[in-house]
Amino acid sequence: MTRNFCTSPVDAALVDRVLAAALRAPSAGFAQGVDLLVLDEPERRARFWELASDPGWRASGGRAAGLMAAPVLVLPVAEPDTYAARYGEADKAASGLAGLETERWPVPYWLVDAAFAVMLLLLAAEDAGLGSLFFRLHGDPDTVLAGLGVPPRRCLIGAVALGHPTVPDPRTSPSRRGRRTLDDVVHRERW
Repeated sequence: MTRNFCTSPVDAALVDRVLAAALRAPSAGFAQGVDLLVLDEPERRARFWELASDPGWRASGGRAAGLMAAPVLVLPVAEPDTYAARYGEADKAASGLAGLETERWPVPYWLVDAAFAVMLLLLAAEDAGLGSLFFRLHGDPDTVLAGLGVPPRRCLIGAVALGHPTVPDPRTSPSRRGRRTLDDVVHRERW
C-alpha cells in the first residue's frame, strides 16, 4: 500500500484499465450492485477530503500530505436495494433472503462484492505499476456520499487512492510485522 503519492496525473487510459479490472469481480447473484465514483479533478478531490477527514489531520502535513497528493480517488459505492431486488427473483427463492430487510441479511453481499471489486482494482494498479491504498473514511459515509451527489441508500466501504508512488514512502506497522505462514493459517480437516 502506497501512502506517499506524486501529484502528477495518471494517464486516463491506464485508470480505465485498472477500473475495468474491478468490473470483473464476482457478484452475488450477478446483481452487479457496485458502482465506482472516480474523483480525478482537484476540486472534487478537495471536496472529498473536506467531507471524509478531520481538518487537523489534513493540516498535519506528513502522511496526510502524501496521501492527499494522490491524483485519483476511487470510491466503491454499493447499493443494497439492488441485491434485495435480485434475491427477490424466482431463481433465488431458495436463498431465504427474499423479502428479508437488508439490515437482517446474515452476510451483506453488497459489501462483499464491493470488497471484491476493490481487491481487483488494487491488484490491477500494482500490475500497472501504480501505487494504491485502500483506506477508511474518518467522516460520516452518508455525509460524504450526499456531499458528492451520490443518490441515497448507497453504502461506502472506504476509498482507494491511486497514483504514482514517490519516495520516501513511510514505513508503517504492516511492514514491520511478519506475514503468517501457510501452516499458521490453513487448518486441514480439523482446527
